[in-house]
Amino acid sequence: MQFFILTVFPKIVEEYCNYGIVKQARRKGLIDVLPIDLRDYAHKGRVDDEAYGGLPGMVLKPEPIFKAYEHVVKEYEKPYTIIPQPWGKRIDQWTFQKLKEKEKILIICGRYEGIDERVSILADEELSLGDFVISGGELLALVLVDGITRLLPGAIGEPESLRADSFGRWLGYPVYTRPEEFGGLKVPDVLLSGNHRLIELWKLWHSIERTIRYRPDMIPKDLTPLEKEMVDSIRMGFKFEDWIKKERV
Repeated sequence: MQFFILTVFPKIVEEYCNYGIVKQARRKGLIDVLPIDLRDYAHKGRVDDEAYGGLPGMVLKPEPIFKAYEHVVKEYEKPYTIIPQPWGKRIDQWTFQKLKEKEKILIICGRYEGIDERVSILADEELSLGDFVISGGELLALVLVDGITRLLPGAIGEPESLRADSFGRWLGYPVYTRPEEFGGLKVPDVLLSGNHRLIELWKLWHSIERTIRYRPDMIPKDLTPLEKEMVDSIRMGFKFEDWIKKERV
């Protein structure tokens, strides 16, 4: 999978991609991340100019963006093109699931007061991180690279961990590591029991409990009988330890 990131700050992209899962995926040949410096396609390196109409701020010029885009199309074929915009569709986990099916993704990163509106004709999609404004599109581009990469087969050493991720079906359950006790706080006995069936029930219960507490809008419509029983019990105020006493483990 190839990511082309058009930016005036390519070092931001390259530095991030030198770490973690993205770095490993590049080493394995699963992805290629190509930061493209817009200054290389601009006359005398000038990528921005004043906005028409006396409006404040500097705007990225269309010429270098179109030239860079045309270079990518010529050398690598037409990519799926994304422009980060405050009004774009908000990214969620399903965005990554959808985009991981693309072979080539090009992201045009705005800066300053924005991008010349004529560039929008290149976009297949406009995306946003949320209802706020940041300095440029590079962070959104890197969120896409990271979020998509970890879903690709072979990118993560333990594929099972993907199924435990938040936003798969429920939010993630609590996790613990050594020591067993720290500052008077102990790891739940269930996780030390070695009872795998009990641990699976504990994980599901706490995933559901966390979803009800923080993101009730995400509760699935197609609940299994076990999930429905847990949802009802949690809403009635039961704790896992109380609920499990009446279950056949």
